[in-house]
Amino acid sequence: QVQLVESGGGLVQAGGSLSLSCVASGRTFSSYAMGWFRQAPEKEREFVAAISKTGPSTYYADSVKGRFTISRDNAKNTVYLQMNSLKPEDAAIYYCAAKIAVGDNYYITPIPYNYWGQGTQVAVSS
Repeated sequence: QVQLVESGGGLVQAGGSLSLSCVASGRTFSSYAMGWFRQAPEKEREFVAAISKTGPSTYYADSVKGRFTISRDNAKNTVYLQMNSLKPEDAAIYYCAAKIAVGDNYYITPIPYNYWGQGTQVAVSS
């Protein structure tokens, strides 16, 4: 069982930056591929970024590529999402998710993920 706790959300002006963190409980964090997803009001949950269990492989949604960076520190059981050049359309609840990984895979749809955090709100003013 893994518990995930996100933090770092808040209100920022367009063009600004935020750094999200997701801390996982347990001693097997390095076995999990991690992902960030977001959900805006009345919209479906959408993929943002993913990282393989050891971190060399990452993947981004086209909408955030070049602006967001996903990283992880397995010694701290933490995955990060650095968000730069934020736009009003980035506003959403951001969730981290974990999945026992096979090899160096990452996963870009919600369905494979076994564990989810409670989310952290990101608001972007124009």
